[in-house]
Amino acid sequence: MLVAHRLQLTGKRREGPNAVIDRIRSRAELALGRGTPSAEAELLRGFVLGEDDRIDAATVDDFKRSGLAHLLAVSGENVMLLALLAVPVLALLGVPLRARLLCVLALIAIYVPVTGAGPSIQRAGVMGAAGVVAALAGRPRSRWYAVLLAAFVTLAINPRASGDAGWQLSFAAVIGIMVWAGPIRDILLGPLQGDGEHGQVGWRRALAEGAGVTIAATLSTAPLMAHDFGAVSIASVPANLLVVPAVAPLMWLGMLAALVGQLPWVPVQPLTGLAGLLAAYVAQVAHWLGSPSWARASVPLPTAAGVLGAYAALGLALWLLVSWARSRAGLVSAAGTKLLALAFWVGVLVLAPAGLRSPGGGPAEPAAGLRVVVLDVGQGDAILLAPADGRPVLVDGGPPGDDLHRKLEDQGVSALAAAVVTHDQADHAGGIDELLGSLPVHRLLYGERGPDFLRAARSAGVRAMSIAEGSEVDSGSLRIAVLWPPDDALKGAASSDPNQDALVLLARWRGFRMLLTADAEAEAVPIDPGPVDVLKVAHHGSDDAGLDALLDRSVPRLAVISVGAHNPYGHPTPATLATLAGHHVPILRTDESGDVAIEVTSRGFRVETQDG
Repeated sequence: MLVAHRLQLTGKRREGPNAVIDRIRSRAELALGRGTPSAEAELLRGFVLGEDDRIDAATVDDFKRSGLAHLLAVSGENVMLLALLAVPVLALLGVPLRARLLCVLALIAIYVPVTGAGPSIQRAGVMGAAGVVAALAGRPRSRWYAVLLAAFVTLAINPRASGDAGWQLSFAAVIGIMVWAGPIRDILLGPLQGDGEHGQVGWRRALAEGAGVTIAATLSTAPLMAHDFGAVSIASVPANLLVVPAVAPLMWLGMLAALVGQLPWVPVQPLTGLAGLLAAYVAQVAHWLGSPSWARASVPLPTAAGVLGAYAALGLALWLLVSWARSRAGLVSAAGTKLLALAFWVGVLVLAPAGLRSPGGGPAEPAAGLRVVVLDVGQGDAILLAPADGRPVLVDGGPPGDDLHRKLEDQGVSALAAAVVTHDQADHAGGIDELLGSLPVHRLLYGERGPDFLRAARSAGVRAMSIAEGSEVDSGSLRIAVLWPPDDALKGAASSDPNQDALVLLARWRGFRMLLTADAEAEAVPIDPGPVDVLKVAHHGSDDAGLDALLDRSVPRLAVISVGAHNPYGHPTPATLATLAGHHVPILRTDESGDVAIEVTSRGFRVETQDG
């Protein structure tokens, strides 16, 4: 779960075609905010544009727990609904078929970059465009060809996209729907069929179709969800079935409002008003089914072998269900079904447990549940937090030119759930531009107004959002809470010392707690984190009159100072070292020890350094 208060897209203005895309998006955002309350307006922007960053944090959590978060991430459903809206509207206007298809192709080409061109919408755009081109050429459409083409194009655009959770989940969902939605629909139609009016049969079939797609997508993405985020939604199927009747009208109204809103003098309130009511209904369903404790199950699946084992078990289970349904129709003997059932249980008992073990045959629980590495980046900060059941999170990017990407690769990092920039100074944000162009990053989170690296984020297709006190960044079992600064501090006048507006974070994994203070010295930052295990000392160990009181409140068992060797500032200062020593806190410094790695398990933590 990645939660933030709001999105700020200030910074340098783009030029050329990118500037046109930015104007279209900006006008669409404004249009979707007219004629509907702010909460519903933010939801509409999420549904139509994939802009979920300003939605209330509790609402986002409801969508995640209920299995409806996919509605806030533009994907194949959006492209399909866009085509289903455009074709009949253009037909009513008397546009010939070929021209209609060309218009749909143009709309897809515009819609993908307007919505941010993330991995999911890239995949959907390529598949949709392939279908339109096939229709224009009068050739039969092949879904598998479209999937392979989408994979090729998205990887050609960004060879590292395959390491992105959004890319993996998008392809898993569409392949799962292609393979299993039909068989699941047929299974469900068995008990739903029977004597009845034609209209009743039609409704039953529609219900089975919707359930088949939902169940197929849920099951096909569950192993990846467990691997990447350590949890799966139990409420996904009922929640999606309840919102199905509202989603298409909601999307169509929102898309029309975004299109008509390109002309600011044209009223869009009738469209957004109705869409807002539907959005409120969807949010209410997410709240009803996302609030109970049972809505989301914690299912850690830390290894790739575990994911493969889970997919093997799911595949066997679904194959058995289809075979069972056919046996009821006399297509498979009862004895054959029993043999298939036996094969299924063998798969569950052998493949899945084997998959939950590490490649070396060890237990499912890895040696470290969390690995924290304070990277040696000289006079700067770059801290990696890598939970075993989720994707890594990077806090700060160090100074420019320190080859941060190579350092992360040395740590086995191929993608990041989030990169957090505590404040926009070169020793913390300097390496971010290069990183965004070389490594898949799901979210870029920052605390200050309009930092320069936002341009690099937009160019790399990385979603950026501003966070403040009360925000939380989650990956698997890792929880990172923002303790400082408060939201109103960022909205007000800038501090005379930008270090005091830096994000202060509290990272938690089970009972382990680590306080990350960036450059915010305790003297000026009124926080009480409670007891912590590890303190990342503020501002590279500079003088801090408030450090003594902070140590009294936090009682750390270890202090780590990220600092450059022979730096011209005299960091860490003798006063800071003396204060830490006076509290009997062991100290590790990156200028002396290199990378400082903290391996955390349920039994405690141990420390490794490059110098041994």
